[in-house]
Amino acid sequence: MPGRGLLRLRPGSYSDVEDLLATSMLAFITAFAVVFLVELPDKTMVATLVLTTRYRAWPVFTGVVAAFAVQSVVAAAFGSALTLLPDRVVSGVVALLFGVGAFLLLREGFSRDDDSSDEAGTRADVPFWRAALTSFGVLFAAEWGDASQLATAGITARYGAPLMVGLGAWLALVAVAALAVLVGRKLAGRLPTHWIQRVAGVIFSVFAVVALVQVF
Repeated sequence: MPGRGLLRLRPGSYSDVEDLLATSMLAFITAFAVVFLVELPDKTMVATLVLTTRYRAWPVFTGVVAAFAVQSVVAAAFGSALTLLPDRVVSGVVALLFGVGAFLLLREGFSRDDDSSDEAGTRADVPFWRAALTSFGVLFAAEWGDASQLATAGITARYGAPLMVGLGAWLALVAVAALAVLVGRKLAGRLPTHWIQRVAGVIFSVFAVVALVQVF
C-alpha cells in the first residue's frame, strides 16, 4: 500500500522512544524535587512572603512567576555554563539588594509606634503593574546565581533534557511561591504590618551579611 512504509518504525525505535520518555520524566521529577527542597527554606520564599505582606497577592504572584520563568529558561538554556559566572559579582549584587531591602523595611517598621493605628492586613495601595514589576525585579535579582538556578543548570547538563528540566524547576518555584503567598496573606491578616516589617528586615539583613561574606 503506497505510503504505508512511512508508518513503519525502524528496529529498536520503540525502545529508543521509551528511553527518551523515561529520561525526560526522570529529569522533570528530579528538577522539581531538588528545586522545591532547595527553595523551601531559602530567601526566595522569604522574599515572596514579605512582598505579599506589602502588596496584593495576585500582582506579587504574577511578577514572581514571571521572574521564575525567565530564570528557569536561562538556567536550562545555558546548562552548567552558569557555574562559570563570577561568584563575587553575583554575591555582591545579592548583598546590595537585600541590604537596601533590609534598610527600607527596618526604617519603615521602626518609624511607627507600637500604639499607632497600624492595623493588621494593611497593604500598600499601588497599581497592579507596579507591584508585579517590583516583585519581578526583587525575585529575578535574588534568584540569579542561586542554588536552585545552579541546580537546574547541573540537572540539564546531566540529563540533556532542557525543556523538561526547565519545566520541572519552574513548577517547583511556582509551588514555593504559592505557599509563600498563602502564608503571607495569613500573616498580613493577623499581625501588625510594622512587626512583619521588622522581622523581615532582620531576615533580609542576615541574607545580606551572608552574601557579603561570600564576596570576600
